[in-house]
Amino acid sequence: MDEATLRAEILAFLDAHTVMSLATAGQDGGHAASLMYARDGFTLYWVSDPESRHSRELEAQPRCAATVAPDYDDFKQIRGLQIQGRARRLKGPAARAKGMARLAARYPFLKQFLTGRADLVRQMRKAAVYRLDPERIALIDNSKGFGHRDILELDHDDFGSIRSKIIKRDRL
Repeated sequence: MDEATLRAEILAFLDAHTVMSLATAGQDGGHAASLMYARDGFTLYWVSDPESRHSRELEAQPRCAATVAPDYDDFKQIRGLQIQGRARRLKGPAARAKGMARLAARYPFLKQFLTGRADLVRQMRKAAVYRLDPERIALIDNSKGFGHRDILELDHDDFGSIRSKIIKRDRL
């Protein structure tokens, strides 16, 4: 698979699904949380309580991992994404607004938390918006062979651009 095709397949997979499992690590060991996400390119956004375990662990250590995959009954059909990168809480009104706009565009029900009932708006103001900048994304596709992975490495520069390259194709 060439790089452009892999990039397109990863983005289509992200668009076709809505929940990621975010893995963090802290003093008490590893932790995983299921979170709804929206994307801007390869960057993933979500909203979460800043006091939740995964949020506190990201404040201390931004390196994290995530997966996106549906359930399968047949191992030969398994497809999913394995993502590693750095996540952070968005600070400042412009950054937060950008993340919330992505989320509200994907999940219309969130609009009631932004401009609806006063109690919901208060709840959303307590929440934080986070973003994950992937550094490596593996597209797992067992339909191409058990353990088949196409891996895309991403390099984020200081100007918001992302360069990518396929670093490895392999099977177990």
